[in-house]
Amino acid sequence: MKLQKVTVAAAAALMLSLTAAGCSSDGGGDTSSGDKKVTIGIKFDQPGIGLKTPDGKYTGFDVDVATYVAKELGHDRGDIVWKEAKSADRETLLQRGDVDFIAASYSITPKRAEKVDFAGPYLLAHQDVLIRADDDSIKKPEDLNNKKLCSVTGSTSAQNVKTRIAPKAQLQEYGGYSECLTGLENKVIDALTTDNVILAGYAAQPEFKGKFKLGGFKMSNENYGIGVQKGSDLKAQINTALEKMVKDGSWAAAVKKNFGPANFQSGPAPKIGVIVS
Repeated sequence: MKLQKVTVAAAAALMLSLTAAGCSSDGGGDTSSGDKKVTIGIKFDQPGIGLKTPDGKYTGFDVDVATYVAKELGHDRGDIVWKEAKSADRETLLQRGDVDFIAASYSITPKRAEKVDFAGPYLLAHQDVLIRADDDSIKKPEDLNNKKLCSVTGSTSAQNVKTRIAPKAQLQEYGGYSECLTGLENKVIDALTTDNVILAGYAAQPEFKGKFKLGGFKMSNENYGIGVQKGSDLKAQINTALEKMVKDGSWAAAVKKNFGPANFQSGPAPKIGVIVS
């Protein structure tokens, strides 16, 4: 009887340890072993960058980059759990381990790098303007003086233009980029400003094809990186995946696929670890 009791106890202990091991994944750990699921933070509302469509699909350059990286880390597309990463929530999502990594038009800055680590950069964006395709009155940033410039609530892009480049620009505050685009199309405003890749993503949408164009102004440098937890081994693994994506042509294909309809010229892929100020 004593032997039976010991055997049952040992079996119970073994089952308990197996159960605990199966539940130990925390979103910020090693994604190459154990639980095959990987949780990735992206934007849900930026066409061409990261968009959740009405039918529940995910599209955009960041989505393509993240999917490629996940594959290199050992995950099939079906292993990916997409999580919305709003700008204000990104550091918190990583610090809490709610996501394994974030690819969400995430500019690398010294302040953010104090809280999280960044792989990349994988894309160099610039602040630009979107104008109507038939508007030839805005050929340089200074031409925004006396023009109605769309500012999305909570964004500093338009204010930066007014402060540093075109002090006579007339800022028009809207609730979102879609409203700005409607105003631009209806000639209520003259220009919309934010990162050029975000603008190109909107301009590339079928309903806007041929209606808008980018000014081609490089008013700032935005180094997009993939955020990971501070000290995570994933940084090095993701950098290796990004280098491979550029080398095998997948990076260029993703740029053409997501931004090509807007005639966007991205330039070459940035070098890993090189931040352009």
